[in-house]
Amino acid sequence: MNLQELIKSGESETLEFKEKFDDRTVESAVAFANTKGGLILIGVSDKGVVTGVDIGKETLAKWGNLISGKTEPGLIPEIEVFEREGKQVAAVRIMEYPIKPVSIRGRCFRRVNNSNRGMNAQEIAEMHLQSTGMSWDRFPAAGETLEALDLEKVRSYIRKARDFGRKGFREEEERNPVQVLEKMKLVVEGKPTWAAGLLFCKDGRRFLSQAVIHCGRFKNRTLVIDDRLIEGSLFEQIEEAMDFVRKNTNVKFVMTGKPEREEVWDYPLEAVREAVINAVCHRDYTVMSHIEIRIYDDELIVWSPGGLPLGLTMEDLFKPHASKLRNKGIAEVLFDAKIVEQWGSGIEKMQNYCKEAGIQGPVFEEYQGFRVIFRKESFNEEYLRGLGLNDRQIKAVLYVKEKGKISNKEYQEICDTSNRTASRDLANLVDTNIFTQIGTTGKGTEYSLTGKDAKGATNTP
Repeated sequence: MNLQELIKSGESETLEFKEKFDDRTVESAVAFANTKGGLILIGVSDKGVVTGVDIGKETLAKWGNLISGKTEPGLIPEIEVFEREGKQVAAVRIMEYPIKPVSIRGRCFRRVNNSNRGMNAQEIAEMHLQSTGMSWDRFPAAGETLEALDLEKVRSYIRKARDFGRKGFREEEERNPVQVLEKMKLVVEGKPTWAAGLLFCKDGRRFLSQAVIHCGRFKNRTLVIDDRLIEGSLFEQIEEAMDFVRKNTNVKFVMTGKPEREEVWDYPLEAVREAVINAVCHRDYTVMSHIEIRIYDDELIVWSPGGLPLGLTMEDLFKPHASKLRNKGIAEVLFDAKIVEQWGSGIEKMQNYCKEAGIQGPVFEEYQGFRVIFRKESFNEEYLRGLGLNDRQIKAVLYVKEKGKISNKEYQEICDTSNRTASRDLANLVDTNIFTQIGTTGKGTEYSLTGKDAKGATNTP
């Protein structure tokens, strides 16, 4: 262990500094055990200054016993002592606990960035289900019977899953759809699970009061000009929500030289559909709120109740990460029906669809739940001229929209200008948050469109 490098890196999701051992140290141990594990350095201040700590013959055993005795289930820490700048520093290593949550005096904590956060009852329940491999939607639906299910919808799913090669269902299994649901643990002890009811409920049935999509077309922030509450099975909700989007967004037809004209919508329908599917698949169905689709003149918002699943951060969404499915039963069926192509790929697909359409990527936010915001094209010539850009800069922005990036040399060539002028123009585009510089100064430097839109909201990469 390189103590110097650890201290230099600063506190994080897996590293905590403490000047002394106390109850807050045990809270950090609990938070680490409930998240990804971590290391507590005792004898280091919050600012990374080594203050040292007195360690006697029985000190380490005493600390270990206090952590084990005050936590439930009892944690067994690994403790080592290091010397730095002539002072002693204790490193308390806490492993991630397999069955969560761990508590101290009945309270549970989890690690978020570089701090410990108390957990509410809903988070505690979700963490326990997640750590045991269970999910809420695979529990029997209270008060419901198999009469609530449309078995023809189950048969349709069986056929699709077989045809798409996602499940090896035999043709004879189609004649006994309930048995298939039992094998998939979507029917338990003769009762439908929440997943089965939400996916295969009879027409016009609202299986769970909050499991609907509320769609609205707004003229402004308060004036609604079209409003619809979509019920039925999750399959039906996805399709009907997309019908509402097509009805309430604009489309133009572009001649491409092909026999058929190309449809160009305000927002790429594939990207919006992916956002709706993600909302239906991953929302927290225990929250008493609806999925919302709000369409304004200049943006479209898909909002779903419940934030990201525990253990998943916004940063994790944009890099390879382990799949954390909140609703495993629903996710499995949507995958089998090829509505979900690949778990964990939704964010990238939305970004790619927007890029192909030549518009800025969507904004992803945890906002009293989770929302995806699509905004209309703003980097057009009229908008750019309104920002005060000169003709060279406008030409460069339009070039980057098509090509993805530009170098100083390319700027000089397409704008027929000098190196000095190109450098000045590019620096101005970076200062106004239109371009982002990639790389340091020199031949390797390139520029791409930044994540800022006309309203100044950051567009997550």
